[in-house]
Amino acid sequence: MKRRASLIGRPSPFHASVTLFEPHDAAAESAVRRSKRLRVTAASESSLLPPGPENPDFRDQANASYSESSPTSPLSPEDSEYGGSDTLPPVRSKAPKKARTTKPPAGIKAQDSKDDPVASTSTPPADTKSKRASSSRKPKAIPTALETPHPAPARWREAYDTVKRMRARIVAPVDTMGCEQAQLKESEPKNQRFSTLISLMLSSQTKDEVTDAAMNKLRAAVGGTLSIDAVLKASESSIADAICKVGFWRRKTQYIKQASQKLQDEFGGDVPKTVDELCSLPGVGPKMAFLALQVAWKLNVGIGVDVHVHRITNRLGWHKPPTKTPEETRLNLQSWLPLELHPEINHLLVGFGQTICAPVGPKCDQCELSDGLCPSAKKGAKASSSSKKQKQKQAGPKIEVKLEEEEREEEEEEAVEERKVDIRALAAAPERISPQPDVPVKTEETS
Repeated sequence: MKRRASLIGRPSPFHASVTLFEPHDAAAESAVRRSKRLRVTAASESSLLPPGPENPDFRDQANASYSESSPTSPLSPEDSEYGGSDTLPPVRSKAPKKARTTKPPAGIKAQDSKDDPVASTSTPPADTKSKRASSSRKPKAIPTALETPHPAPARWREAYDTVKRMRARIVAPVDTMGCEQAQLKESEPKNQRFSTLISLMLSSQTKDEVTDAAMNKLRAAVGGTLSIDAVLKASESSIADAICKVGFWRRKTQYIKQASQKLQDEFGGDVPKTVDELCSLPGVGPKMAFLALQVAWKLNVGIGVDVHVHRITNRLGWHKPPTKTPEETRLNLQSWLPLELHPEINHLLVGFGQTICAPVGPKCDQCELSDGLCPSAKKGAKASSSSKKQKQKQAGPKIEVKLEEEEREEEEEEAVEERKVDIRALAAAPERISPQPDVPVKTEETS
């Protein structure tokens, strides 16, 4: 009996749901098997490369496997769109999925995935990293003027001169421990400018007394002279220990080290002369930049506005509508305040705010502006009366104690009155009083 030839099935190269069956013989055994999940090819050095036009053996391997497993093709040479070629159509490598990457900085050309199919998994070359490190983002320009100038408030000059007269009689902490005093302890001009900048960086959210003490400790911690080289050589722990009393001292420690390094690398070891360059330093804002230029370089390019200047000018009604940020206050003041007053207004109003026009509980009774120059003077008085009412409301338990004491006094008075009534009744009926008991009663008790 003739034995039936076994059949072998393989997937159709033209449709995934069709399976072709062929007789199993020796020629079929030597053919390379194909499956939907795995493609077996002869091992070679080029087989380690990914499929694509970069692998020269990929096309030959694919054509060989196709010709061995499919000796005939249902398509005629005339109907084939590839010109009747008995080989596989040109192999097109699938483009890799686009990975989510951030947009490269300006000046750096992005790597094309078409040129490199595995670009998403490869690391960027060393020259790209150097370009990214060298290309620094330009600092944002600080605005210096308003498009529409703010009108000068009424009677501002009279109020300004009044504050100036009061300040002449008062010694404020800013007069003896401000940023102007930091440079007096250094001899070299570069170190004087650097000390002024460091003092301004430490003064943020910190009182002048604490800032001055921190400056003295920092100068001693770096060797007695506050310079850029001394700060770079000092450790962060020693700087942190010296300034640990100021606000946000951990962050300011990093800012001091980073700013010193940037001054050394980009500005020749000195404080720059422009606002934009100063604001590019870590931990330096517009207020510090304008004050640093005024004190260190004697350059009058703007007003340094801090919380005192922002608060007092709004209390005086110099902004219509009231400003919400110190930057808005600065632009308004610079639009109408005479240029010769820009360097002194910060020092003037800071000392006035430290001594008289305090943020909480201003001393309006001691201020000469209360005679009509300050529209907020009456509001301060109302605030003080309202604070008294709040204290009275908070003193609730004391009022209850007084009520209890009054009730006790009333009860005692009532008891005294009752006693008086009893005495009067006894006086009206003396026969009821028997100091000695009757004798029969005694005999009855004894019997």
